[in-house]
Amino acid sequence: MDADERDICNYLKSWPGQFVSAREIARRASGKFRFRQDPDWASIPIGRLVERNILESDSTGHYRLIREALKEKPKKWVSPAIRTILKESGKDFGKEIDLQGDDERDLI
Repeated sequence: MDADERDICNYLKSWPGQFVSAREIARRASGKFRFRQDPDWASIPIGRLVERNILESDSTGHYRLIREALKEKPKKWVSPAIRTILKESGKDFGKEIDLQGDDERDLI
């Protein structure tokens, strides 16, 4: 995936599930100066993304990311050594911590 395709995908991630016109993608995905120089710059990268089934199109020529492309990749450990240290400790580090508690002491 080249830089233009990445810019288009990152822009469309901000509109999950909604179709966006190709002109709007070209205008906002890479900046106004790029759009002023070449208003049709996004047509070729959009075509490549549609061929690879990353984008889908509706009948009016609007595009959106396919839901499978929005799914996150599996999480990886930073280091195998850290993973073994945490496993050997015997504690469960998979729980989430609520940092916005209702306790008034947190507000001070």
